[in-house]
Amino acid sequence: MNQVIISAATAGGTNPLVPNVWEMGVVLAGFAVLMFIVVKFVVPMFEKTFAERAEAIEGGIAKAEKAQAEASAALEEYKQQLTDARAEANRIREEARAEGAQILADLKEKAASESARITAQAQVQIESERQAAVVSLRSEVGTLATTLAGRIVGEALNDDERSARVVDRFLADLENQNAGAAK
Repeated sequence: MNQVIISAATAGGTNPLVPNVWEMGVVLAGFAVLMFIVVKFVVPMFEKTFAERAEAIEGGIAKAEKAQAEASAALEEYKQQLTDARAEANRIREEARAEGAQILADLKEKAASESARITAQAQVQIESERQAAVVSLRSEVGTLATTLAGRIVGEALNDDERSARVVDRFLADLENQNAGAAK
């Protein structure tokens, strides 16, 4: 069978290994038309799409870099504001401490002056009451001493001058005895 095919192919006088010229021409013309369509329409469309994508990617990268720069600037601004806020808070805290210490010192000073005033007033009141008690005691002791001296002597000491001298002498002796005993 192989022989039959080979002999039929050689009988027509054409070699099957050599292509037909008309067939080659039609294929070349179709290839040229197809190549023209691809070069004229398809390749520019691919180039346009590639350029748009490249531009979109580069624009996206530029936008990302811009956004990154803005974010970095915002972060630095935030850090600066945070530092400023902390410094302000520390300053306010220190002012409050100083003000509190000043108020405390003022209150202590007022309390000390009020205490001194009350103490001085109490001392004055005590001294005045002591003086009143001394005067009262002198008059009572004088009356008792005059009465007692009148009983001892046997005569009434109604003379005010004499009774005042006797009372003064008696009180002076009493004070001297108390001063000697205290030493």
